Amino acid sequence: MKCLILAAGYATRLYPLTENFPKPLLKVRDKTILDWLLEDIDTAGVIDRYVVISNHKFAHHFEAWAESHRLPITVVDDGTSTNETRLGAVCDIQFAIDKLALDDDLLIIAGDNLLDFSLTSLIRYAQEKQTSCVMRYYEADEKRLQKSGVAELGEGDLLLSLEEKPAQPKSHWCTPPFYFYKKADAVQIKDAIADGCGTDAPGSLVSWMCRHTAVHSMEMPGSRFAQTRPTAT
Repeated sequence: MKCLILAAGYATRLYPLTENFPKPLLKVRDKTILDWLLEDIDTAGVIDRYVVISNHKFAHHFEAWAESHRLPITVVDDGTSTNETRLGAVCDIQFAIDKLALDDDLLIIAGDNLLDFSLTSLIRYAQEKQTSCVMRYYEADEKRLQKSGVAELGEGDLLLSLEEKPAQPKSHWCTPPFYFYKKADAVQIKDAIADGCGTDAPGSLVSWMCRHTAVHSMEMPGSRFAQTRPTAT
């Protein structure tokens, strides 16, 4: 299994802190956000390669970090240098697949989230379901729902639909940026892009995928903290 870390964004909401330094490498309690995530995931013992997808502006920061890391980490530079020219998360995923000729199950996560639970729970859940899988959490605030990817569920936690930033949310279930795609489904990502799938938000891929294959949704066992203001190295 390969783990793809989405880290090609520019975190403009945290400027000036992240204007010249990538948010995933900011430190929280003397450890980078990425270290917190990867060291947790590695305890599952099933990931044989970690791939950090970066933009060109920040790639050298990730490369320096990866060179000194004990885990097998590859940094992929998507060639973009500004927020306005970014490829979008879905195109970044396909870019990494093509660049590295990836042909495996994929755990795909955003690289800028702090968690109070272990992502190994999603890996175990996917192994039990034997399908592609996502996470979900309950959101009571309708305004927040309208800014999120909102999931509609069927029997047995089967994902029926996912809508990004809906004007009228169909549920109170939000989908955070943690996804598992089976190898057989990962090869369909290029088809999703060709079919007009939205490419900026990674949830758009989930929306397309659940219309073409079985995807299950696991309730998130804790909380995530995406808009943190950690310290730069």
